[in-house]
Amino acid sequence: MNLRNILEQSGITLIAVSKTYPPERLLEEYNKGQRVFGENKVQEITAKYEVLPKDIQWHFIGHLQRNKVKYIASFIDTIHSIDSFELLQEIHKQAQKNGRTIKCLLQFHIAQEETKFGFSKEEGIALLEQNDWKALTSVEICGVMGMATFSEDKTLVREEFKQLKGIFEQLKSSFFPNSPHFKEISMGMSGDWEIAAEEGATLVRIGSLIFGNR
Repeated sequence: MNLRNILEQSGITLIAVSKTYPPERLLEEYNKGQRVFGENKVQEITAKYEVLPKDIQWHFIGHLQRNKVKYIASFIDTIHSIDSFELLQEIHKQAQKNGRTIKCLLQFHIAQEETKFGFSKEEGIALLEQNDWKALTSVEICGVMGMATFSEDKTLVREEFKQLKGIFEQLKSSFFPNSPHFKEISMGMSGDWEIAAEEGATLVRIGSLIFGNR
């Protein structure tokens, strides 16, 4: 049984992180049944969208600049990396232009590395308390995303995933109690997906286990 099937049995969606791999390699996985792919560069995802089957569900998982949103708004399914209200506003604007609703995840900084993006828990709560996001009808906030510290310390990684699950539960009860679409926890990559799955991930972002080392 392949990894996708194993995850699906647990109710977890596998996002095949295909950055730097050519479209032909993605097509190989597509032909095995994979339909959800993740990219972290706008230029690369738009180029692949043009040449690959249109029933692929594209997820943007990298840091997204506001001036690049317009290039992906016509086809992107989910943007995992919301780290400011201004970015949400721009996605709403571009989604409206395309007559679409775009799913978004709030990215939280749970790792020890300072280089990673994302809200603190307090910042995320403050954003939602302001209620301005409710006017952004062309975006749908569907959950949270986070990246654990790149570490061999599995206890640390598990604690960080627990932290993200706790943030999700707090936001769900405080702001989305009657919103069935607020259900996603995007966490876990090739090196730590098993811990993420145990701690409640609904989306895992896996590259090298599928495609091999870059």
